[in-house]
This record gives sequence, C-alpha cells and structure tokens, in this order.
Amino acid sequence: MKSAVASWPQPSLGYAELPLTTYEKRLNFMAEPILRIDGITKQFQTKKGPLTALEPTSFSMDVTEFVSIVGPSGCGKSTLLHIIGGLLEPTAGHMYLDGVEFHEPGAERGMVFQAYTLFPWLTVRQNVQFGPKLRGADNNKRKELADHFLDAVGLHGFRDHYPKQLSGGMRQRVAIARALANSPRILLMDEPFGALDAQTRAVMQDLVLDIRRKEHTTTLFITHDIDEAVYLSDRIFVMTARPGHFKAEITVPFGQEREDALRNSLEFLEIRKQVHELLHEEGKAVVEAEIAAGRTE
Repeated sequence: MKSAVASWPQPSLGYAELPLTTYEKRLNFMAEPILRIDGITKQFQTKKGPLTALEPTSFSMDVTEFVSIVGPSGCGKSTLLHIIGGLLEPTAGHMYLDGVEFHEPGAERGMVFQAYTLFPWLTVRQNVQFGPKLRGADNNKRKELADHFLDAVGLHGFRDHYPKQLSGGMRQRVAIARALANSPRILLMDEPFGALDAQTRAVMQDLVLDIRRKEHTTTLFITHDIDEAVYLSDRIFVMTARPGHFKAEITVPFGQEREDALRNSLEFLEIRKQVHELLHEEGKAVVEAEIAAGRTE
C-alpha cells in the first residue's frame, strides 16, 4: 500500500478555484460531506497591527472519517479547530455541517481538549450526564447514555468517583465519554493526549480506534505526534509555519482495523517519513524567522 501526497494550493486562491483532490472528486458522486470548511482565515489585532494566524483554509470531511492536522507550534492548527468549534470567530470564510452553515458552538460538535475540563464537584457519571441534562433528557435516558459511554471507554467501575480520584488518562476517557454522550455529528480533539505518558498515550490511541469502530464517529484531530497522526488517521493535513495554511494532504491507506504492530510496517514508516520531512522544512522556517526577528529588535 502506498500513501498519496498532494501538495496543497496556495491560500490566495478562492475555494471554488482550488483544484479538486481525488477525495473531493469522489465526494461529487456522494452525499454532502459532513463538514465543509470554505476559505476560513483568522487575524488577531495587536499593538503592532493585524497578525495573520491562519490564511485561507478549505477542506471537507466524510462521515466516519478520521482526519488529523499537524504542523509546527504556532501555525494555527488549534486556532482552526477552535473556530470550527465555535470558540473563536473567523475573520473570513464559511463553515457547513451537513450542508447547514454555522457560526457558534453547538452540541453537534463535541470537543475534547488537552487540559482536563471535567467539573471537579461532579462524579464521573454526573460529568457525562451534564450535556444530556442540559438538553432536557430525563433521568433514565441520562443514566442510559452515561452507562453506555462509560462502558465504551472502560470506566463503568469508576462512575461514582470524582475527577481528583482519577489518573490523567482516565480523566481524558471521561472527557471523551462526555463528548460522545451529546451525540455529536463530529468530534473535535485538540491534542487530547499531549499531557499523557507514552504508554498511556498508546492505550488511549487504541481506545479511540475502538470507539470509532463501535460508535462510527467522525473525528478532526490536532496533534504534534507524527506516529499518532499516522496510526489514527485516514488523511493527514500538514500545515505551514505561521501564517498557517495547508501545505500537503497525505492519504493513509490502512482502513479502520489497526493494531499496534502496524507501527513497524514499511508502509507506516514510509508515511511517517513523508510527514516528518514536510514538518522538518516548516520547523526550520520557524527557527529562521525567530532568529531574523531577534536581529531586527
């Protein structure tokens, strides 16, 4: 199996002008993609004037697809995810979920962050029930949802514990269960395993794969970890240094049935090398820009 690497068009082009990737051509013969991002940009106002964090960015995702975005620090990948989650307002562009444009946060977009965001005064079960409760679900339905997703993440026996009684990996499992209990159309995950040790991180990656198979989730995933991106993803977008835009799109042809032994395969190592080389170029650009900025100050 070989991966497909597509160079991404320059951000100055409009969405309608972008050459179609193989994936986008296939979507022309299918239903509306679950997520479509059309020319999203972001500028922040600073004392020195506008700072462009994200140049025009466009892509789409199919149902049950797992897409990762990687890039150097400060390139705008988390900014993009927060815009899609409704936590930041874009400077320009449009976003569509199931063909309907959106601008604000919504339960149909479940978010999981690197930082632990559980309510410390609620038990594990109560944390998972929080979203359904806000939506008006009755007690029986809330209990059913919480028990189902705590089973899915392997924490049924800890449902009456409080967050402070759990390890970091267990807290992130609760966060995933809480997001899933809202029945989101798409999961947005911002470096959710970045604070975990290597062994726990590997376990969490297998958990995400298992949940995807069982719950048919669609996931947009931000990570700095190349191995993690290759192991989990159907496609990987590589971003440039700030101001960020997509530099390349890499197809990962392993299907949904993956096991840890895949990491040692020649195909896996080849894709990892491709991503590494692309990121290394951008990392050098970041360092050179920082050195140049230091000389001018």
